[in-house]
Amino acid sequence: MEKNEDQNQIVYFAQTNFRNQKVKFGIKKDDRRRHMYLIGKTGMGKSTVMENMIIQDIANGEGVALVDPHGDFAEKIIDYIPSHRINDVVYFNPSDFEFPIAFNVMEAVSQEHKHLIASGLVGVFKKLWADSWGPRLEYVLRNAILALLDYPGSTLLGVMRILVDKNYRQKVIAKIKDPVVKSFWVEEYSRYPQQFQTEAIAPIQNKVGQFLSTALIRNVVGQVKSTIDLRKIMDEQKILIMNLSKGRIGEDSSALLGAMMITKIQLAAMSRIDIPERKRKDFYLYVDEFQNFATESFANILSEARKYRLDLIIAHQYIEQLDELVQAAVFGNIGTLMCFRIGAADAEFLATEFAPYFVEEDLVNLTKYDIYMKLMINGVSSNPFSATTLQPLGDEFLTGNKEKVIKVSRERFAKTRIEVEDKISRWSGVMDDEEQDEFKNNNKSEDKPKRPKREPERFSQTEKQTQKDKALYTVNCYECGKPTKVTFKPDGVRPIYCQTCFQKIREKLVRGEIKEINVPEQNQNEISLEEALTKKPQPFEAKRESPINFNVKSKQNNSDTENLTSPPVTSLPKTVKPGQVIRF
Repeated sequence: MEKNEDQNQIVYFAQTNFRNQKVKFGIKKDDRRRHMYLIGKTGMGKSTVMENMIIQDIANGEGVALVDPHGDFAEKIIDYIPSHRINDVVYFNPSDFEFPIAFNVMEAVSQEHKHLIASGLVGVFKKLWADSWGPRLEYVLRNAILALLDYPGSTLLGVMRILVDKNYRQKVIAKIKDPVVKSFWVEEYSRYPQQFQTEAIAPIQNKVGQFLSTALIRNVVGQVKSTIDLRKIMDEQKILIMNLSKGRIGEDSSALLGAMMITKIQLAAMSRIDIPERKRKDFYLYVDEFQNFATESFANILSEARKYRLDLIIAHQYIEQLDELVQAAVFGNIGTLMCFRIGAADAEFLATEFAPYFVEEDLVNLTKYDIYMKLMINGVSSNPFSATTLQPLGDEFLTGNKEKVIKVSRERFAKTRIEVEDKISRWSGVMDDEEQDEFKNNNKSEDKPKRPKREPERFSQTEKQTQKDKALYTVNCYECGKPTKVTFKPDGVRPIYCQTCFQKIREKLVRGEIKEINVPEQNQNEISLEEALTKKPQPFEAKRESPINFNVKSKQNNSDTENLTSPPVTSLPKTVKPGQVIRF
């Protein structure tokens, strides 16, 4: 009996207006599992309906998530959080620069769901930059994401790094489980000519780098361990409010974060397969302006979410905002359709949904808060009818807990900006575990004096000063690819390292991690074999002050000319007569 009462619980959002009969009505919990779809021009009252419904869900103890690309909706809902649910709120606000919440989309993804994450990320990048998208870009990006999903502790920051950092790429390749992905990096990518490789990764660096170059976003997606457990939020009926304001974090960043969060919510819902369906608690996902996040993977959520008790309430302005695949998924799976005033093009499309009760002219002439809708009632879609949505809640329902909610959410789920940026900086330095421990020990005390830099043992101070006057050659480091300058002409065979990599190799030699390495002596002038064969002999003049005596034998076998002397050279005659002998 108690279960039936729970299933029949109604959330109210409108009242009838036929022949002036004002009867308030809503929708049952079981009918909400077929999802709700709201469409209408801006300012017609879509957000008001969603506000009234989500506030009722919060008051009823339900689990909810809100994705708001504008910010006003999210900030308004916080003001209505009752005191007994403050500890249930996760307020995800990337624009809170000093207290970023960790959200790693690549963390703890099961083997069967990795392709969903890759498709979701590639899909949202493709949606944002459709005009400049190409098959090669998608091919390399997808393989980069799939490779990083097999590497423990990876984040979105690794997408940029795996393309340019050879050392990091080798570490990732060693952990790849998918043979096809591994074959791409070992057999294909590594054999790309340098120019082709640069052309292939440049678009990815441009697009992904544009997203990660902002510290605001980097501090959120660059943390290895997420502080948001979406499965726990769903099972324990928590409240997740995502303030993805375009005006504060940018349109592209808002769309990317929202799409990634929705994809992770989908995976969290699908992971509930390990509990019986009757024990799965309903979780309501409200998405305002959902066209910003409507990738191809969103169509899968509409098709499969019901059985996992993920119930969607989505709203946007006009149908042209959606791809054909998403359009088909929306109108093929939506149970409750709510139409506010729309444009002529949308009216022509939706007229078939409301025929024969309403025609196109009716749909384009609705006033504010008035709707035409098809309501799911006990699993059956009703005939179209008209109604008026409920007015926004007044100030008397405000709880005044906004600041407290933000404070508690920061304390439980966020870290300080300095702490986060420090971890990201150390990650960017390619440190192994031993080096990280050494870094931590060296930074425990701020008063600890800095150790002076030791000069490399293979150079004397005189030699270093002499090298400054020599010509410098630019060459890429064998390890990291960073351009570095040397005083000798590279032969293209022996490896050359930058100062940072060379120091790390020396330390590994001392620790015994590697036995031997060929490092060229940078203080020798070398020439190639071709230069040696074509080089002309250098002319010289014998000085009269130190003549050579060819009759004196060297005391040491190895010295040819150093200790030899010769008698004074007599003056030679200007002309030579026939038969005259000249001795030298």
